[in-house]
Amino acid sequence: MHYKVVVVDDSPFMRKIISDLIERDSSFQVVGTAVNGWEALMKVSELKPDIVTMDVEMPEMNGLEALKEIMMDNPIPVIMLSGINEEGMRETIIALESGAFDFIRKPSASVSNDIIQVGELLLEKMKVAMQAKERRAAWQAKELVRSEEMRKQISILSNPIRESNRPLADIMNTMKGNKKREALSKKIEQIPMDNSRPLVSNNKPPLEKDLNPTKHTKTTKEVTPLVMSNPSSKVLSEIEGESSSFQHLVAIGCSTGGPRALKELLERIPGGLPAPVVIVQHMPPKFTKSLAQRLNSFSSLEVVEGEQGMVLRRGYAYIAPGGFHMKIVRASAGHYEISLTEEGTRNGHRPSVDTMFDSLLPFNTLTRHVVLLTGMGSDGAKGMKTLYDSGVTDTYAESEETCVVYGMPRSAVELNCVRHVLPLLDIPNMLVRMMK
Repeated sequence: MHYKVVVVDDSPFMRKIISDLIERDSSFQVVGTAVNGWEALMKVSELKPDIVTMDVEMPEMNGLEALKEIMMDNPIPVIMLSGINEEGMRETIIALESGAFDFIRKPSASVSNDIIQVGELLLEKMKVAMQAKERRAAWQAKELVRSEEMRKQISILSNPIRESNRPLADIMNTMKGNKKREALSKKIEQIPMDNSRPLVSNNKPPLEKDLNPTKHTKTTKEVTPLVMSNPSSKVLSEIEGESSSFQHLVAIGCSTGGPRALKELLERIPGGLPAPVVIVQHMPPKFTKSLAQRLNSFSSLEVVEGEQGMVLRRGYAYIAPGGFHMKIVRASAGHYEISLTEEGTRNGHRPSVDTMFDSLLPFNTLTRHVVLLTGMGSDGAKGMKTLYDSGVTDTYAESEETCVVYGMPRSAVELNCVRHVLPLLDIPNMLVRMMK
């Protein structure tokens, strides 16, 4: 089977390189190219490709603008190609929030090994995108059949005239499950049936109230100075000590589709959360800083990129920096802090979710809440299993209906170490309830 691809880049040289890299795999065929966003929209409409590679920075209409139009009119998987300058990284993060399947950095045209490595990564991501699209289509077809069967049963129960010729015993057996079916039918009515984009509803569930009503929820990114004149070092020490004292800790792992999922999750967690949140998102160096800055603009928590020796404080979220494993350690002073290492990759990743999860194992005095969101592969599943077997029972996996790629969560579910399998938007409220 051939998957049709449209390559979008304003550089003729880069269009040629990307097209050649893609067609090394016989399952993909480049059916067209475009030099900017406007032309990309026309080619997508005309050629009906299965997948698009999209340069981020282009004249006239850039990749982000074109992506938003594609997601609105004809949603298909889009892989963004990003430069490593600050603007390109920022635009890439926004693109991932806006529905892009994933991204890769653009290869260096002067380094042949870099071109080959980027080409292999691009093909890997394109294959995963096609597998995810087909898996979602199969899942939704199954859900459609199930919902139609339920509707038929409910229709029969709601029309007693048609029941007159049925044996009484059959009618009674059918009606035994009536209440259950009615409840299920309400859920069925809410099942979205879009075959191409992630099933993340815009109808967000009500937000749980702030866990700490005395704590002021952040409404601006400017730090409001404390109302005191010349505070003593003792007072400041007490303030610092209070924020670094906590009984709960939330640990999250994600990969493909993660930036969008993190935005949806973090913007629904109250600023008074009595716990730090530590996050591993598979992402190259430098991009994680842009991700943290972007997420910080949405969340009531303070979202930062983790640094060596940074003390964990409640109400903060820490993103593992690309290129480093992030571990949580207990300092001699009694607080918890971040330790960054450049050990070898684990499960093909650095940072690795498993590495971060494993570092939480000794902290039996903390209530640890462990979450796996959308992502390809199985990173984090073994670490969650180890924690679960040690007594950590508040474990979460994002359900297939909202995952961009149901890989990492599925791996954990298969290891029987997940207590809550939930759609993405149900996870924040459950976390809050469990902390209460």
